[in-house]
Amino acid sequence: MHQCEQTFLVNSSMGQHLGIDSRSKGVGESSSHYLSPFDELPEDCVANIISLTSPRDACIAASVSRTLRSTSQLDSVWERFLPNEYASLVPGLRVFSSKKELYFALCEVPVLIEDGQKSFWLEKASGKRCIMLSSKQLAITWGNSPQYWQWISIPESRFEKVPELLDVCAFEIRGLMDTQILSPRTHYSAYVVYKTRTGCHGFRDLPIQVGIGLVGQKHPKTFICFDESTDKIKKWAKRELMKSEKRRDGWIEAKIGEFFNEGGSSLGCDEIELSVVDIASPYWKRGLIIQGIEFRPTKK
Repeated sequence: MHQCEQTFLVNSSMGQHLGIDSRSKGVGESSSHYLSPFDELPEDCVANIISLTSPRDACIAASVSRTLRSTSQLDSVWERFLPNEYASLVPGLRVFSSKKELYFALCEVPVLIEDGQKSFWLEKASGKRCIMLSSKQLAITWGNSPQYWQWISIPESRFEKVPELLDVCAFEIRGLMDTQILSPRTHYSAYVVYKTRTGCHGFRDLPIQVGIGLVGQKHPKTFICFDESTDKIKKWAKRELMKSEKRRDGWIEAKIGEFFNEGGSSLGCDEIELSVVDIASPYWKRGLIIQGIEFRPTKK
């Protein structure tokens, strides 16, 4: 490793390495006059150092000194934060003025991949990959029987078609996904993303068993609830019930579980298996729309 890289990587945070607290006086208007240890280094060396950190650190670096502000905008820096196949992910005919602009576009606007069966975007702070698996890639019991499920188009969905539950007693959704599409050495959380129709029936305070993990390995089972009432939630606490949360896009998400994606397995491609199941209750169920299963880096 180059000597200047060794010097920088002693600490993981740009501001911490330079001994600067972003809350203290000197960062902001006066920071442009601060002479950092990097001002004497060649630009390509500084660019390489910044590219070894993270998008968040690159943005922090811009507030430290003039040298870091200009260098942290370079395409050579932001190209390192983009996925290898970024050229195929550029939305339509849109032209970007810089790799940094392209990076943030991929963070803010999910892109459909694999013939519209998956949705792809980047986590803004880290550049880690995020994926939503469409319902078309899930095994839904009775999913192709029009008397039980219907596939509809709604404007708020990322995918062309989503399944709406008309009437079933046994509710069972299972899925598989190759972990190579995710970022390696990363902890992920998985969520089922859904909506409920007016007149949703059979799910009220019903614990649905969910689980996720590598194929062939034992993984913990927990419970979610698609349609919960406040007075019932505490009664299900001992069953590890994961509460649903409303999202900014208008959908609802319930956490299925977490797993660690090692990546680069010498044994070949690892697959993740997941399940969302209720086959024990006697209730007939209807009024649920499933957009898909979302995989995001786990928040620390």
